[in-house]
Amino acid sequence: MSKKQVLNGNHAAAIGALLAKPDVVAAYPITPQTPLVEYFSQYVADGVMDSTIVEPESEHSAMSVLTGASLAGARTFTATSSQGLSLMFEPYFRASTMRLPIVMNIVNREMISPQTVWGGPQDSLTVRDAGWLQIYVEDNQEILDMNIQAFKIAEHKDVLLPINICYDGFYLSHMTEGVEVPDQEDVANFIPPYKPTHVKLDPETPMAVDPLTPGDYLQYYRELHMEAMDNAKKVIKEVNDEFAAKFGRDYFGLVEPYKMEDAEYVLVTLGSLTGSARIAVDLAREKGVKVGLVKIRCLRPFPKDEIVELLRDRKAIGVIDRNVSFGWHTGIVYQEIKSATSTLEAVPTIPFVGGLGGEDLTTDLMSEAIEKVLEVADNGSIENKAYWLINTKGR
Repeated sequence: MSKKQVLNGNHAAAIGALLAKPDVVAAYPITPQTPLVEYFSQYVADGVMDSTIVEPESEHSAMSVLTGASLAGARTFTATSSQGLSLMFEPYFRASTMRLPIVMNIVNREMISPQTVWGGPQDSLTVRDAGWLQIYVEDNQEILDMNIQAFKIAEHKDVLLPINICYDGFYLSHMTEGVEVPDQEDVANFIPPYKPTHVKLDPETPMAVDPLTPGDYLQYYRELHMEAMDNAKKVIKEVNDEFAAKFGRDYFGLVEPYKMEDAEYVLVTLGSLTGSARIAVDLAREKGVKVGLVKIRCLRPFPKDEIVELLRDRKAIGVIDRNVSFGWHTGIVYQEIKSATSTLEAVPTIPFVGGLGGEDLTTDLMSEAIEKVLEVADNGSIENKAYWLINTKGR
C-alpha cells in the first residue's frame, strides 16, 4: 500500500531508485545533486538497501565504474550535475554507444562560467546528442515515478540504452512536496529483475570490450542505436500506460497536453517552469483566450510526430526556454520545435528565454509570454530571435 510523504526532489529520486533495487550505485557529490547520493549511503548504513556503493574520485570514474558493473550484468544507478556531467563526458558517451541501460539523474544546473550553482537545464541539454534517452520532469512526484519507470524503459530488450531523468536544481531538488510512495512489493511486480542479454564480463573468461572499430561496422552500430531510440518512443508510452494502470498516475508518455482540445494559441514548456505556465493558461482561459500548453517530457528521442499533431493548425506558438542555443540567439527547445514543425504550414513560433541562473519564471512572466504570442498572431511580424522574460528592470 502506498504512503504519503513530504519529500524534496533529491529524496524522491533516491526513494524511486531504491524501490528499483539497483545492484551498484557510484556517484561523486556536486551541488545540487549531493543529497541524493547521501541518501543512498544512509540506506546502506541502515541496512535498508543491499547494494554496492562506490565512492570514486570523480564523476569520470563514477561512470567508468558503472560501465564495468553494467557489462558484468548489474542494475546500475548514478546522478550528477553541471560540471560533473562535463567531467564524465567521455564514459558518458561510451555508455550509450555500448548500449548499457544505466539510469542517471541529472539535477539540472547552469554551466559555469560566469560562476553559478543555480538551476537550469543547460547541462543536460548540452549533451542531448550523446545517445542517451532524456526525460524532463515537472515535480517531485514525477521524479519518483520516473525513476521507477526508467529502469523498465532502459532495460527493455528493444531499447537497451542509458536514460537520464532530468529535474531542476533547487526548484525541485531542495524544495518539498507531498509525494505518494508506492509499496515495494508493487514496484517489484512492476519491474522484473534485470536479465542482461549480452555476454557478461567475468574475470574467469577475459574478453576485449569496445575494440577499435572500422567505419562499416561503426555505421552498422549507429544504425542499430538509432533504431533503439525509435523503439524507445513506443516503450516509454507503453511503460507509462502500464504504470498509470497500476499506480493511478498518468504522465502521457512523451508529451503532456493541457487544454489543447480547442486551443488556438500554445505555450511549449520543459521542466518545472510548466507549473507557472499552467496557471497563466488558466488565467487566460478565464478571459476567454483559447490558450493551451504542451509540456515536453521526452527530449531524446524527440517526439516529432506527437509535436506535429499537437501544434498543427494553431494561430501562434510560444516556446519557453530556460537555456540558450549559442549562435542562434534562441533556446534549444525552440530549435527542436522549429525542426519538428518544418513540414507544417507556417505558424508563427516565438522563442522566449528566461529563468537563467535560477531566476524565477513567474506566472506574470508566463502571462507576458501569452500576450506576446497573441500580438504576433494578430500582426504576423516575428523575429527569429529570443524574446527575453526578465523579472527585474535593468541589469
